[in-house]
Amino acid sequence: MLTPTIFFNLVMGVIGAMQTFGEAYVMTKGGPMNSTLFFNFYLFDHAFQNFRMGYASALAWVLFILILALTALVVKSSAAWVYYEGERN
Repeated sequence: MLTPTIFFNLVMGVIGAMQTFGEAYVMTKGGPMNSTLFFNFYLFDHAFQNFRMGYASALAWVLFILILALTALVVKSSAAWVYYEGERN
């Protein structure tokens, strides 16, 4: 009975994990030798520090496609492990 809730939290967790930005920006601004340079921080750096908006837009599309693919993978696999009470097998 909990599998739909677990499924929802898994999808939201995957999407949230791919959008890590605030911690690296506030604490280290990329850190020593770019040790905390996450993809989103890299995108932000190119867009608003280097003013390379075209490149940053392309990076944003790559991030969108990656999140879409991971979410589609989780949704596709849900048929095997998510149980809804109204379904009959």
